[in-house]
Amino acid sequence: MFKSYPATEINEFKNGFGKTNNEVEEFNLTTADVVDDLLISVIIPAYQEEKILSTISKIFTEENKNKYNLEVIISDGGSTDKTLSIARTFADEIVEHNLPTRQTIAQGRNNGAKVAKGDIFVFINADSIPEDETFFFSFIREWGKVQGKYSEFDALATYVTSFPDETRLKDKLFYKLHNFYVKLLNKIGIGMGRGECQIVKKEIFQKVGGYNESIAAGEDFELYHRISNVGKVGFVDDLKIFESPRRFRKYGYVKVVSSWFINSLFVLFLGKSIAKEWEAVR
Repeated sequence: MFKSYPATEINEFKNGFGKTNNEVEEFNLTTADVVDDLLISVIIPAYQEEKILSTISKIFTEENKNKYNLEVIISDGGSTDKTLSIARTFADEIVEHNLPTRQTIAQGRNNGAKVAKGDIFVFINADSIPEDETFFFSFIREWGKVQGKYSEFDALATYVTSFPDETRLKDKLFYKLHNFYVKLLNKIGIGMGRGECQIVKKEIFQKVGGYNESIAAGEDFELYHRISNVGKVGFVDDLKIFESPRRFRKYGYVKVVSSWFINSLFVLFLGKSIAKEWEAVR
């Protein structure tokens, strides 16, 4: 599932941060390399995710958490399956929603952020996994220390695609077009980033007030749009995230994309989503 980057690509990445080829070996962080106090808070909203949560848990071993100075927070929306028991095996903090009303994913993410101690917030869905966790967290640490060509940005959007073993031809076409669209919106200053993975500096997240909890769908776009009004959002092609295409399989691309488009228009011009609830697909 995970990919190892060849040395040539690592070199290119290092050069992008203004480092020389002779410094390449320093790029792969070891536990001893984490000498600063930059803490990354990984916030995972979850609801009835017993089938897939154990997959993402494999990334967050004690070794990796120490190596990259991570804390992992599971914000659960009221799961009744084995989600919480799995979460307890690797999460540092678990936030449970115990109210009778269904919480929005925006509320789940905000609840996780409330207990987060990190300087950088990484919001990642339970069914979304970095292509290469070493590259992913090393990149974020460099960016968090305000280094390299992305240092001017306050939030980052990632390249999202489907798991290779689940990818079909139509998936390749869709993701190529959609990632171009997300990149374009950020290029022209509108602000956009899919909720599968959003990387935000704590300071700007708090400045804009976090996610809009009244929005059931499109809350990811709405957050980055507000951030773009007071800061800058950058799209990083090299940060690739795999997601499950389960929603597309159930409803089809036309229905899902149409729903996204309509919600985004309502969010952009009216400040609210047309959807009253975003159905969980399991």
